[in-house]
Amino acid sequence: MAYLPLSTANLPDPAIDPAKGSSPADYFDVFTWTGTGNTGRSFTDLSFQPDLVWAKNRNKAYGNVLYDSVRGAGANKELSSDITGAEGSLVTSIYDYLSSFDSNGFTSTFSGSNFAAYFNDLNDPFVAWNWKANGSGVSNTDGSITSTVSANTESGFSVVSWSGNQTSGADVGHGLNSAPQIIITKCRTHATSWVVGIGGISGFGVNDYLILQTTNAKASSSTFYQAYDTDTFTVGVSAADEMNKTGRDYISYCFHSVEGFSKFSSYTGNGSTDGPFVYTGFRPAFLLVKHINGTQDWHMLDSERGSYNVIGPYLYANSNGSENNATKVDFLSNGFKIRVGDNAMNSNGNTLIYMAFAENPFKYSNAR
Repeated sequence: MAYLPLSTANLPDPAIDPAKGSSPADYFDVFTWTGTGNTGRSFTDLSFQPDLVWAKNRNKAYGNVLYDSVRGAGANKELSSDITGAEGSLVTSIYDYLSSFDSNGFTSTFSGSNFAAYFNDLNDPFVAWNWKANGSGVSNTDGSITSTVSANTESGFSVVSWSGNQTSGADVGHGLNSAPQIIITKCRTHATSWVVGIGGISGFGVNDYLILQTTNAKASSSTFYQAYDTDTFTVGVSAADEMNKTGRDYISYCFHSVEGFSKFSSYTGNGSTDGPFVYTGFRPAFLLVKHINGTQDWHMLDSERGSYNVIGPYLYANSNGSENNATKVDFLSNGFKIRVGDNAMNSNGNTLIYMAFAENPFKYSNAR
């Protein structure tokens, strides 16, 4: 039997292949900037028009703001991952807000009523994580509930807008060509929890979920997610408006892994500063980690705020708090290595889930 030499050149070609003119940065990218004062501003740091922008002031306790192209840009169109509020709860209309999705980034507008807290406060550092779907969305009738879907089948990401019908077992079309592994759903019109379905990840039950704006441990209920299928996801009906209530509008962000671009999975902590190595098949650009068995924060880390492979600064998806600088993890050419023994990212013997997006696939990553 003949064997190929051990070389990255002999690795399989990734689905999103830089050698064929496409790059992970064409579908997901992160950038940072420093605020210049109480003005609007155009951000032209991307190679694509984003369909989901998640931004955070790194220095002050202003909330995480999320905008997507299906709900649209504009004053009071933000959602915040760290609170239960409906659209507009952060009242960005009196501060500043994302006012348009542009061909190479986005534009913020300052209202003049207060100060530019969310995108351009003077001398404050900011970060934005940006995903490409497929524009403002099209009607999808794959499920029993008609949805509006902006889907990118190459990168395994879609934005899904839908209205509840109070029917347990209702299906919602997601527009992807594989079943989602993670679905993040928020009621747009009422104050409710962000319900993160993780039942598509290997090793988890179909009803398993987490709550994004809290530190809560994993729970299980058929009132939220009931199935993850190739064309649709199936939902129950929750008592507190989080899922599928009549007269309520919802937004869902759906993700599945794409070889060399994204990975949604789990690892087991060892409680040591010589923590586990987690293979992703790419050098990460972004990492979100949650300890599912304990009450720990959702940690968000990225390559733009680190130094070479040593990634220290982190923010919390569930908190408006400012950035922390302790070193947590190394980003390597083919995955990440945990460098801390704390419970949030490396609880001994416990399970942690993660969402990771690529800077470069392993085949083309350079050692650092």
